[in-house]
Amino acid sequence: MDIVTLGETMVLFTPDSTGLMRYANNFSRKFGGAESNYAIGLTRLGHKAGWISRVGDDELGKAMLSFIRGEGVDVSQVKVDDSAPTGIYFKEIRSANEVRVQYYRKGSAASQLSKEDIREEYIAQAKYLHISGITPALSESCHEAIKEAIALAKKHDVKIIFDPNLRKKLWSEEKARRVLLDLATQVDIILPGIDEGKFMFGESDPETLGRLFLDQGASLVILKVGAKGAYYFTNEESKLVPGFKVDQVVDPVGAGDGFAAGFTSGLLDGLSIEQAVQRGNAVGAMVTMINGDVEGLPEKYEVENFMNATGEDVSR
Repeated sequence: MDIVTLGETMVLFTPDSTGLMRYANNFSRKFGGAESNYAIGLTRLGHKAGWISRVGDDELGKAMLSFIRGEGVDVSQVKVDDSAPTGIYFKEIRSANEVRVQYYRKGSAASQLSKEDIREEYIAQAKYLHISGITPALSESCHEAIKEAIALAKKHDVKIIFDPNLRKKLWSEEKARRVLLDLATQVDIILPGIDEGKFMFGESDPETLGRLFLDQGASLVILKVGAKGAYYFTNEESKLVPGFKVDQVVDPVGAGDGFAAGFTSGLLDGLSIEQAVQRGNAVGAMVTMINGDVEGLPEKYEVENFMNATGEDVSR
């Protein structure tokens, strides 16, 4: 594998209409989860990705596995749990600028993930381990699984990429801050958003945050600043890489996962840090233009066309 990631994916129900969900009668069913979104993004960009998780022994879990496997992600490390259900969530699109998410994931199969589910040989053969701050929030056993994956990655010199992916609904702010800061001390590359940096350190100045994250121990910090793009920080240099203009944001959910996939793809392809961040910006922007967590994740030729747009509306 080029990358291995672990975490929960849920069944996503989205109303076919905008506005308050209480008035919606028809819903579309999709799938979404930060880690599987990231893995799918990488497979579409031509890389090999593996996903570790648990799903319920139910029709929704079977549909999810079939979908993710069909996207080219290795699901050999996903266990089917007959004692817990597959989690679900609803995405309420009230307007183009207001999206609300409601989870129904407590006691889900993925929340039963434990360190016993992490196989050393599977982590050892990867180039990168990707983790997010969502997984340790699900349960103590999930937190232990993350710790085990990190320990095995370090044992085998596998680089660790950490996306804080703050979800305040899942745990107390005090615990979230403590765990996220602890994880930040154990990784090689960290991909926070500006709001996550403010949550973790109480600072909002990009240069200050870049230095604070580097001081935690990461060798590379990528700080996302929304439509403006993203900064990168190393001990030697820092720079803002501008984002790409999007005429209309249809659905912002999943943009961060797309950015992470695009950026990691750039590293795997041997691009410079600046070029990798630029690819991440492009993929993140493209994801916002399509409804759904993974539906807008592009293939490599589409990213290249987007980054070198000619202004033509139709590809002929």
